[in-house]
Amino acid sequence: STKVKGTVGYLDPEYLRTYQLTPKSDVFSFGVLLIEILSARRPVDLRRVPDERVTVKWAFKKYNEGNLRDVMDPLLEDVVDEGVLSKILNLAFQCIASTRTDRPAMKAVSEQLWEIRKEYGRSLGRG
Repeated sequence: STKVKGTVGYLDPEYLRTYQLTPKSDVFSFGVLLIEILSARRPVDLRRVPDERVTVKWAFKKYNEGNLRDVMDPLLEDVVDEGVLSKILNLAFQCIASTRTDRPAMKAVSEQLWEIRKEYGRSLGRG
């Protein structure tokens, strides 16, 4: 087993069952971080209403409802277009899949982020 230190909101849910951390545990944490950056919300916020306390669940619900703008930090609204937001959220949700085998490898995550960045640059005419 692996002794863990850290914040519960970033912890791979499979760790609670297996007591083992793997590289896919880091992928999970990175997915949580992506959502935290886009939403400007902590992973867990007990001051919020019950349906909004766990940010990844709240963000996934908003995403499935098609309410992407509700997930985005208002300070990013004029800077990030909805297509980019959708792609990054989709990647984040792949990272936080409940089972490790359903998560991409970190190399694949970085490649997808790089592609999103290139597409965004092309859309701005920066190639």
